[in-house]
Amino acid sequence: MRGLAKSLVIAAIFPLWTPGPANAQKLKVYISVDMEGIAGVASDQQLGPAGFEYARFREFMTAEALAAIAGAKEAGATEILVSDSHGNMQNLLIERFPADVQIVRSTPRPLSMMQGIDSTFDAAIFIGYHSGTANPQGVRAHTMSSARFAGIDLNGAPAAESRVNAAIAGYFGVPVVLISGDDIATAELKAVLGDVETATVKRAIGFHSTITSTPEAAQTLIRARTKAALERRASFKPYKLASPVRLDLTFKSYRPAEILAYLPIVERTTSHAIRYNGRNMIDVMRFLVFVGNYSVELEP
Repeated sequence: MRGLAKSLVIAAIFPLWTPGPANAQKLKVYISVDMEGIAGVASDQQLGPAGFEYARFREFMTAEALAAIAGAKEAGATEILVSDSHGNMQNLLIERFPADVQIVRSTPRPLSMMQGIDSTFDAAIFIGYHSGTANPQGVRAHTMSSARFAGIDLNGAPAAESRVNAAIAGYFGVPVVLISGDDIATAELKAVLGDVETATVKRAIGFHSTITSTPEAAQTLIRARTKAALERRASFKPYKLASPVRLDLTFKSYRPAEILAYLPIVERTTSHAIRYNGRNMIDVMRFLVFVGNYSVELEP
């Protein structure tokens, strides 16, 4: 009777407690979504509001993001933040997203394509990415600005947006586990990170031409590869750049290099290039966002 009485007392004190599953755990995922690497994209006709196919390709971009979300949830994701990371950063059709997903949108923002990332995330995923401006191959190859920048180097090595953003994630201790895009973009990041999952949705012919998967095939692939990547997330390591981080930035015009060199924190290294040394990758990214966004036309 004493044992029974003790059990009844415990039940009265903890009536609602039930043990959770032994493997229950948080899985917080960051997804950055660009557009040039979406299946079918080949020219500016798909990439901005003036293009005759832009409205359709916003749908496809949104669908590839949703495919990554579905794969992440199948792998056990408990929290997902999506960054709209193309152009004016107002492309994703946010009404299509699950109610428990949040979206970062519009610009400018200090960390650009990686705004919202922090050390609480377990993994980062890049969807719709393209190769960098120093790469002679790839559909719409550029880094941050195809109109302004001819080269971006970090610590002496060329940097595509994928490397820049992997370094931002790495600063917070977050590994990149998957990239989708054309074959040049996926190979480019694989050469930097080594063991990263890839979803190659098209093959580059030239800057404005591609052999592409259908949207349905691309979405199926992204969903499967996202799930696979997150299920083996323990095998990935964050990509960390040694500090301080040296940025070498080459412009297509001489004038930005000339004017920026008026700042004591900037060194002009050639007629078209400058050097900036940041304490870390966050300093470098904020400097890049400033260079890319500031204009006297912003003033009243």
